[in-house]
Amino acid sequence: MIRTLFASALTLMLSAAPAAAEVVERSADHFVLRFELGLETTPEDIYGSIGDIGQWWDGAHTYSGKAANLTLPLEAGGCFCEALADGTTFEHGRVIQADPETGVLLDAPLGPLKGRATMAQWSIGWSGADRGWAMVMTYVVRGPGLGAMADPVNGVMQIQFSRLAHYVEYGEPPSEPAASTP
Repeated sequence: MIRTLFASALTLMLSAAPAAAEVVERSADHFVLRFELGLETTPEDIYGSIGDIGQWWDGAHTYSGKAANLTLPLEAGGCFCEALADGTTFEHGRVIQADPETGVLLDAPLGPLKGRATMAQWSIGWSGADRGWAMVMTYVVRGPGLGAMADPVNGVMQIQFSRLAHYVEYGEPPSEPAASTP
């Protein structure tokens, strides 16, 4: 009985917020990722949360190990940057467009794509006022041989998208996963 109840509750939870996350296009030299999730929020909340990147980004995917060292001013030319303990600033990307009506677009060759991508455009926006809002994130990457990186990059970006969705919905940083012990 309890198992049936738990299974029913889990099914309901998973179906309550339909999500899509996938590699929608790939070739030897490019890939396109797309993530979408219906949220009980407004575009204003999504837009404002994007700029709070130090609150929702996974610190495991930073050079310093601390997401709090990240900044993302929502203005054209704004630097998605990380301040290291020694005072060095590392640029992860640049804001191309920041519009409260449509979302944010960055030139952001993240992690191992830096120096290899000829284009890496990351966008976060929303759609669907008539049926409730959905947060939508895309990442379009081009560069010699980079199609082979689609799956690992998709995994990392899925983590970031999920963390942002949590922050948008609950207004608090996602809890960090417990450290594993050997």
